[in-house]
Amino acid sequence: MGFSISGGAAIVFAGMFIAFGMFYSATADTQERINDARTSQADGLVEEKNAEVEVVSAAYDTTVDPNELTVEVNNTGATTLSVSDTDLLVNGQYQETEVSRTVDGPNTTPTTATDVWAPGERLTVVVEWPGATPRRPASKS
Repeated sequence: MGFSISGGAAIVFAGMFIAFGMFYSATADTQERINDARTSQADGLVEEKNAEVEVVSAAYDTTVDPNELTVEVNNTGATTLSVSDTDLLVNGQYQETEVSRTVDGPNTTPTTATDVWAPGERLTVVVEWPGATPRRPASKS
C-alpha cells in the first residue's frame, strides 16, 4: 500500500467531516427556529386564554344622522388588550366606519388617546350604523 490509498482515505475522511459539519449546522439552525416558533405559539395561546371580554351594552341611537351604534365592552380577562387590534362585528359584518373608541377605567378618566385596554377597564366603541336596528342574539331558554 502506497501513499495513494492513505492519501485517498484522508481526502474521503476530510470530505465526510466537512459534509457532516455543514449538515449539523443546517439542522441545528432549523431546530432552533422550530423551538422559537413553538415557544411563540405557546405564549400566544396563554395570552388568548387570559383574554376575556364581556359586552355590557349595545345602544342604537337614531337621533343623530347618520345613526350610531354605541357598544360598551369590559375587559374581564387577566391580560391587557390593544384598542387598535380590537374589531367590532355587527350582524356578522366587520365595522370600519367607527366614530370613536374610548377607554374608561375605575382609576382613570375616559380617553381616546390610548391603545391600552387594561383588565377592569371599559371600551366604548361608537360606529355609524345607517342600516336597520342591529339584531340581538336569541336568548336560550
